[in-house]
Order: sequence, then structure tokens, then C-alpha cells
Amino acid sequence: MAHFEVPVLIVGGGGTGLMTSIMLSGYGIDHLLVERHESTSELPKAHYLNPRTMEIFRQFGLADAVYAQGIPLKDMSKVEWRTTLAGDGPFDGKQLFEMECFGAGDSTVEYRRHSVCPPTNLPQLRLEPLLLAAARDRNADAVKFGHELLEFVQDDQGVDASVREIATGEVHSVHADYMVGADGGKTLGRLLGIGMVGASKVFETITAHVSADLSPWWTEGVIISHFLPSGGRLVPMGPTWGAGSQEWVAHFAVFPGDPVPDNAEIVRKIGALIGTDVDIVVKKISHWWAESVLAERYQDGRVLLVGDSAHRVPPTTGLGLNSGIQDVHNLVWKLATVLRGHAPARLLDSYGAERQPVGLRNVEWAMFAAQNHLAIDAGFGRIPFPLPPEVDQLLIGGFFAEGLVGQARRTRFRKVVETQCIEFCAQELEMGFAYESGAVVPDGSVPAAGDPLGQVYQPTTRPGHRLPHAWLEKEGKRSSTHDLVGADDTVALITGSRGGAWVAAAAEVAEKLGITIATAQVGNTHHDVDGQWEAVRQIGEDGAVLVRPDNHVAWRSMSGDDQPAVTLAAAVETVLAR
Repeated sequence: MAHFEVPVLIVGGGGTGLMTSIMLSGYGIDHLLVERHESTSELPKAHYLNPRTMEIFRQFGLADAVYAQGIPLKDMSKVEWRTTLAGDGPFDGKQLFEMECFGAGDSTVEYRRHSVCPPTNLPQLRLEPLLLAAARDRNADAVKFGHELLEFVQDDQGVDASVREIATGEVHSVHADYMVGADGGKTLGRLLGIGMVGASKVFETITAHVSADLSPWWTEGVIISHFLPSGGRLVPMGPTWGAGSQEWVAHFAVFPGDPVPDNAEIVRKIGALIGTDVDIVVKKISHWWAESVLAERYQDGRVLLVGDSAHRVPPTTGLGLNSGIQDVHNLVWKLATVLRGHAPARLLDSYGAERQPVGLRNVEWAMFAAQNHLAIDAGFGRIPFPLPPEVDQLLIGGFFAEGLVGQARRTRFRKVVETQCIEFCAQELEMGFAYESGAVVPDGSVPAAGDPLGQVYQPTTRPGHRLPHAWLEKEGKRSSTHDLVGADDTVALITGSRGGAWVAAAAEVAEKLGITIATAQVGNTHHDVDGQWEAVRQIGEDGAVLVRPDNHVAWRSMSGDDQPAVTLAAAVETVLAR
């Protein structure tokens, strides 16, 4: 039996667990990760990585590797609704609607102005090996697959756990100051008695991971193709992207009690979507229920939950893995700050206070976006139960009919399907989330009214919000405002041309509190490259913005102060719960 003493024990080696390891290594915090499986996921599962998540990957030196394997933006610029991909019937191969998505086309300028990182698409079966390699590169001894948590107890001194090495059956003991639950809710939540609130088993889906050559028919730039009236969906999965993708995922909604289709039935169903004969090799069929649930609490003593352990959502809008990565981003700098003795343990109370409301919003939004597909079906004329083939043909024929009735059906469908922007063009939802309480110092300002459809993102330096991206230049080197904090626990202070007193105060406060505060005096040490910072800063030339290690605004002063060191020290101490 081996015994391990580590500051942090991570349970679970999926995307969120591996990112917890990577970030802890970035902060110089020792840890141990245990994962019961021998390897990373064999399923594509989550694949869309939104701009906020890519910003986090960039902060920790991962973005280039993800982009290198991920889909180019030009190949994920549209979603479409079709009858079939091909076929020689009168209504086969018809595109019903096409929508720009994920910052392509007319929205590209907006997406790129607001973030240094475009989104990408990389299925989990390729993302997780990349994260695993990065985690092992940073701390090879910390990552142990083929190990499962058996039991644990916690007290005010830490967590004591038993871990079994599955191949040998040997049981090891671990003592950790804190434990992070990234196990998808399979073990820790149950052992802690933390309930999941919301709707489980909302709808049932069959997912098939297949190989096929669809290049003769796939529409250029499309990332997802929905098929009406059959109700299926096809998504390219690479590793070569665009029409030449070698692998695909097909999703089919099924009714409760329907048998899981075998390989032959899956090939038939996918063949119906394509509309012509094509060789299809089935790699894996999975059967799952969509959930819309949120943990009653994100923390129990020294155990903190992230990712699917804290929230489980339908895949619409890509709010599962992205939310989990952002959970970790919020949590790990706080763990590092506490473990280094720069803040008391109560700083960790801010994790759940900040992330649970965001989790609730994402759970509700993902379900809202999923349900909206039913509205699209209804807009086309479908009803949510099987119809005889001849009735399906009548629906399609009516949709393409000449005359006023056909025009009315097509117009109705377009009006309804345009509302699915809530899934595919949700920049405000992806980057506009904010923390109203926790490790922030509210300044009494009122948040701007959000976009009900989640599209229009409004950058702001209001405390709790994501720091707006803007390009700065120092000594001929260009960097983003986000680069001021780096992949460590540095706090940053941004001020204007008349903010020298704040810069001096930051040096004094950093020495007094034993922390690092990076500074940027825009108009003096740093140049506002294209005026973007001036457009979003919302403070005067003598004001200041304090930024947390996760690039959320902690505090701001709209102007100068008679006692800047006293005021700044009070703000930092409030943020760190000192």
C-alpha cells in the first residue's frame, strides 16, 4: 500500500478533471488525479468549444494545440436544415434553411473584436488525449488512470481517501487538504448526499459514431445538418475537416421504451438521412438521456464539485463541457491562493456563490434551446410522434407546394427556425455571464439589460464581469488585456494615463500582502492599439480596474482617490476574504 500526501485530490479524468490538473500545475500546486478508466473517452460527446473556453485554454498554453486539431472557422460557419443530403426523389437533397453560426459571416467582426480567441470544434475523444498529454507534461506523477475512489472521510484537517489501483487490486491511501469532484456525478455527489435538482430523463437519444465519405454531398461550411421530417442530425467529427471529414456523429431522438438499434438499423437510419447508397462503418453506438439538473450545492466542506458533478445539461448551445472548464477556472485560482496562505479558507465559499447561479442559467438555457427544436418541427408541420410514410410525404409536398399555402408554410418555418439563434449565435450567453456576489467588490452600478436571445454581448468593466479584451502594446510587443494575469495567480491593475498613483499603490499593496499585482498604465506604459480599451473601459484616465486571475473584474474605481493605497488594499483584502 502506498500513501500520498497532496494539497488537492482530483477525482475524475475527463475534460474538467484534466483541466483542474493543468491549472493547478500552472499555479505550482501539487495534486493527485485519479480516474477509474484506463484511457480517455472513446466517444465524441462534447465538441463545440466556445470563445470563453478558448481564452482559458490560451491562458494556460493549450489553445494552439487545440486549434491545430480543431475545425477551421470556415468549416463551422453554418448550420442547415434539409430533407436529405442527396437522392433522386422530387424532394430529396433540398436545403430548407441555412443559418450563420459561431461568429461566422456578418458576425465575425463582432466575435473577433470581443475576444482574441475564435471558437472551434474538437470532439472529446480528441480533446481529452491532448489535455491528458498536457497534464502529464506538467506533472507526470500526478495523473493516475486506472485508479478508482473507494471511500473518503473529511474533517477540518482535510480529506482522507482510499483509492484502488484496478489492475492490481492494491488499495492506496491519500490525504489531501481539498478534493475536487470531476467524476460526472457518479460517486462523490451520491456519497455526500448532494441532490441534483431539475428534470432528469427529459428525452432519449441514440448517438452513432460512424465512418463514411459524404464529401460528394456535404454543404461547404456546414458544421451541423438537421434533417426534416426524419428528425436526425449529422455532425462532422474530423480528423480532416469540412466535406472531407472521415468520421461523423448521427443523433436520433427515440421514444421511451424503443429498443437500441443495432448496427444494421443505424446504417439504415443514416442512409435515410443521406438519401443515397454510401458505405457506412459503425464505430460506436451510445444511448443516453438528456438531463437538466443542478447540484443543490457546489461545496461540501473540503469537497468541491465541478463540471457534470455540479450540472448536467442537454448538448444544445454547448453548455456542458464549456461550463465545466469555466467552473475550474473560477475554482483553481482560489484553491491556489488559499493553499499558499494568501487567503483564508472562506475564500472558497465564493466558488459556489459565483458559479451556481451561472450553472442554473446554463441549465435552463440549454433546455430552452433543446425544446425550441420542437417548435421548429412544428413550424415545418411535424408532430412529436411517428407518422405513416405517406403522411410524411404529404408534409414535404405541402412545404414545397406552389401558391399561397406553400408560401405560408415556408414563411412560417423560416420565422420559427430563425429563433434557433439561441443555440448557434449565443455570444452574450457564452461571454456575458457575471458574478454578482462572491470574490468581487460591487460598485453600486446596475447591470445592463441582457439580450433575451443571448446574442448581443456588451463588454463592461463592471465588477463580476469578464474583463473586456482589448489589444495593448508595450515596448513594441502586442498583447491582450487578458494576458496581464497569465497562467498564474497574479492579480492585475489597469489604469489610465493619469493613474500613476494607482500604480504606486499596487506596488505598496503587493508588498504588504505578499501577492503579485501586475500593472498596466494605458497611455503611459501601455498603448491602446486601436482604441478598443478606451471604448470599453468605463473609467476615467485616473480610474482603475482590478482584475482577478480568472480575468473577471474584482473591483473598479471610476476616478482617482485621496488614499489609493488604503483603498486598493481594502479592495484586495475584500476580494481575498482577508
